[in-house]
Parts: sequence; C-alpha cells; structure tokens
Amino acid sequence: MSEKENKIRSLKGKLKINAILRLETGLHIGGASDFAPIGAVDSPFIRDPYTKHPIIPGSSLKGKIRTLLARSLSDTPWLNDIETDKEVIKVLFGTAGKNGTLASRLQFADIRLTEESLTRLSAMDLDTYIGEVKFENKIDRISARATPRQIERVPAGAEFAFSVTYNVEVMDETAEDIRLLADGLKLLQMDYLGGSGSRGYGRVSFRNFAVEVFSLNEASRQALAGMQPELENTLKGCCLI
Repeated sequence: MSEKENKIRSLKGKLKINAILRLETGLHIGGASDFAPIGAVDSPFIRDPYTKHPIIPGSSLKGKIRTLLARSLSDTPWLNDIETDKEVIKVLFGTAGKNGTLASRLQFADIRLTEESLTRLSAMDLDTYIGEVKFENKIDRISARATPRQIERVPAGAEFAFSVTYNVEVMDETAEDIRLLADGLKLLQMDYLGGSGSRGYGRVSFRNFAVEVFSLNEASRQALAGMQPELENTLKGCCLI
C-alpha cells in the first residue's frame, strides 16, 4: 500500500444505518463466567456487565459479515488470508498488516435489546433473568455414552436495535459500498450468528431499515440526502422476511 493510500482519507459525511435484528431461533454468543457454582450452565451467553441483559457484540457482527463476503467473493476453494481480501472488502471493513493499514468505513456497535423486547420479557416476569437454558447430550458414536451439557441462549423472538455507521469518503463509491453491506446482511440471514449454527442456533432476520444522513458540508449533505431513498431501498431489499 502506497504512502498516499496510507493517509487518513477525508470525511465527506456519515450515514447511520438503523434496523431491527430479530432472533428467529435461540442465539448463543459465549461469555465469561467468573463464578460457576454446581448446577450452573456450562456455557453462558455474553451480557452487558451493568444491566446483565444479553448483548450482541459489534465485533461478532462485523467478523461474521466480513467472513461471509470473503468466502463468497473468493477466487479459490479455500478461505483466503485476511490481507488478501478483495479490495472492496478491505475498503469497507478495513485492514491492518504488513502491507499497511486501512481504516474501516463501517463502525459496528454492540447492540442491545429493544425497549419493546425488554417490556415484553418483563411482563413475563423475566426482568431478573432474560434467557433460556437448553439441555443437550453429546453422544459418543462408538460407546453410545451420553455427556450432558447446558447451553444458555437468548430466546427466539427477542429483538435487538441494530446500528452501524458508515463513513462517506468517496461519494461515488457510497451506493456500491451499501450494496455490498446489504449483500453481507442477506448472507447472514441465510447463515447464522454465534455458535452451534449447524444445530439450528443463531438464525436472524432484519427489518425496518432507516438511514440517517449527517455532513458538515452543505453540498455533501444535499448529495447524501438525495441518495438516501435509494440506499434505504437497497438495505430493505436484503430482508428475507
């Protein structure tokens, strides 16, 4: 990467993309447990340390979407090294390595339950505990011996306030970047988030996309405002439900 490419790129404006992420099946993204008494679940999900409510880390969303796009656009039978991702992926998600650093145009946020989901769960007397424990057995195929385990999941039907911010650096590339993001979100809905996806965990869907526009430059703001309906339609087009 040249010295010119390594420089911080100018910021024309920002797009804030909001949506609702709904769990269609139970979700497990593992968290640490400082205290595990007898009878505790073997694998708890990650929680906000302040509220103790489940969260979905932005890093989990970003990593999964990037990997799905990289696998889909790969020219080889195997997943390539992250430094050899397609340029369109590097520009959108960023890269850091021996060939230089490129800042991500996307900024994912940790996402939390919507107020509606919290209200619904509270009405079910789950305000002190939000989750479900799924009991499973690992069966040895030779001996047929069962090893029980308990997996904590965020229950199906829970909804999260999804949010990602996009840095507008090249106006002419904005629509293409958002189209690539929409493709990644569609792939995610056809795949899974978190662990144990091959056993049915982590199916998600998106709905209610909205794009907010902000720029300190009036000309850029007007240009982005003119693109706003098209960008929203592109994102809405990725919804499977």
